[in-house]
Amino acid sequence: MTVTAVRTDPQSLTMTLEAEFDASAERVWQLWADPRQLERWWGPPTYPATFTSHDLALGSRVTYHMTGPEGDQSRGYWEVLEADAPHRLVFRDGFANADGTPNTDLPTNTMHIRIDEVGHGRTRMSVESIFRAPRHWSGCSAWACRRA
Repeated sequence: MTVTAVRTDPQSLTMTLEAEFDASAERVWQLWADPRQLERWWGPPTYPATFTSHDLALGSRVTYHMTGPEGDQSRGYWEVLEADAPHRLVFRDGFANADGTPNTDLPTNTMHIRIDEVGHGRTRMSVESIFRAPRHWSGCSAWACRRA
């Protein structure tokens, strides 16, 4: 994977990461569809993710937790809003309480994933995060830009 662009737009509260792969769209889709592959890259390196339920069907919920270096856990969830394998995935990403229910005290963002073959065995993936408020955008985009 080669990250080709990271764009932030404070006016629209978006951050977009683009990457290209020497792989088919179906293979790149598996980075999202296979929870074991997703665990290898979702979240900061010091807080690896474990997906406890994973179904990318429209209307489903994906749940996960990230475990920190001291054994502390942060929980999260996705609400799948659109799924068109292997080209498009849209979900709301939020924090969860210990019992798995959404933590409404913390922000959510919406993620739009687009996967397009660009020819000669290469595929481009675009991941756009849309934040609800400027205070959420500034902190999350800085973290994501450091990861890229």
